Amino acid sequence: MTGATLWALALPPKVEVKTAKAKSTEPLGMMIAAATRLFTALTISAAIALPAAAHQTIKAVDDTMLERETYFQPMGGVEPPKFSLADADGKPVQSSDFKGKVVVLNFVYTNCTDVCPVHSQKIADIQSKINETPMKDMVQFVTVTTDPVKDDAGVMRAFPEWHGLDTSNWVFLTRKPGEPEDATRKLAKEFGVMFTPSDDGEVQTHAAVTYILDREGRLAAKFHGLEFETVNAVIYINGLINVGKHVPGDDGWWARLKATFN
Repeated sequence: MTGATLWALALPPKVEVKTAKAKSTEPLGMMIAAATRLFTALTISAAIALPAAAHQTIKAVDDTMLERETYFQPMGGVEPPKFSLADADGKPVQSSDFKGKVVVLNFVYTNCTDVCPVHSQKIADIQSKINETPMKDMVQFVTVTTDPVKDDAGVMRAFPEWHGLDTSNWVFLTRKPGEPEDATRKLAKEFGVMFTPSDDGEVQTHAAVTYILDREGRLAAKFHGLEFETVNAVIYINGLINVGKHVPGDDGWWARLKATFN
């Protein structure tokens, strides 16, 4: 949605419900979840109808996120490693293909049984919240496998269904045909996260990092680990989309957004 500005993604109030019978918990939980989704949708719709964003700097966005999120690290818009990979169909995909969009990038391998599944669910959660708004068309999610031998085309095609990822703005990438087996692990290392295979190659020791690239393809920030708040990632992505817009006389979407969550 060209020209749309999202300045506030308000959270629903915390609801505490006590039930006398355990058998009623599931239906009640479904009702609360549905009400939460409706609340979020209505809030976002109202936000879109408000005036366009005032000029804000990326430093203001970074500084506010530093106050909100322990696991956030601003990167100052440095140039990230460039990549030229392939999707499940072998189609070439380059980092430059996503210029003009905010990119959410992470590395996993599908045989991982601890960190990677949780990381993938975290990405899916961020994506689901983004995709409830007009930001959907402004954000690209990219996951890169660090085990291109085992993560063949069939596995890659099945992966989004396993984790609830929306392929309309998410893509799973691997090495290009003919490249070395460790090509994507080398790329991960260039980004700053090591995937070290065990002697039998079944397990890779690694950390979890979610990378956020701005619309010019620069590395804007990292969210470390798996304990960062999903909503903070959504707020930060929203900030990157809106940085630099200006309407005279408006106090600014970022100031209003901060007030919403204070």
